Amino acid sequence: MPIDTRGYFMLPQKPEEAGYYPYGTPDRGRAHYGHPKLLTFIFLVEHRWVMQDDRKIGIGNISLADGTRSDHRSHRNGLQVDVRPLRKDGENIPVKYFHAQYDREATARLIDLFWQTGLVKNIFFNDVSIPRVRKLAGHDNHIHVEILN
Repeated sequence: MPIDTRGYFMLPQKPEEAGYYPYGTPDRGRAHYGHPKLLTFIFLVEHRWVMQDDRKIGIGNISLADGTRSDHRSHRNGLQVDVRPLRKDGENIPVKYFHAQYDREATARLIDLFWQTGLVKNIFFNDVSIPRVRKLAGHDNHIHVEILN
């Protein structure tokens, strides 16, 4: 598993039987370097998720290697991750919270799993009908999760 100078690891890109799929920019894992605590958070949620749903979780941008500056103002400390909301059709492609294929119930269950870890500081997502999420411009098609340091 690749590691950067901070000691942060790249999220495994295609692990067999994983309950998640990677996406993000830049691609091929270059934006998937996370603090070990964040990777533990992702794996814990993934493990709990596969016990209740067959769909995979879309894991997006975390951090570039070494916290290199990117187009994002955030995603530099390895403690933040973007996650796609769930789709009714199970496709591993984006969906906005107001589209017909958006599965609000499943997305709410996933967000609840995030909170159940006790590691979450903030969640930003524009479907504010889901408890404990905050609205933030540009977050119609992904959930931004920030964990405690």
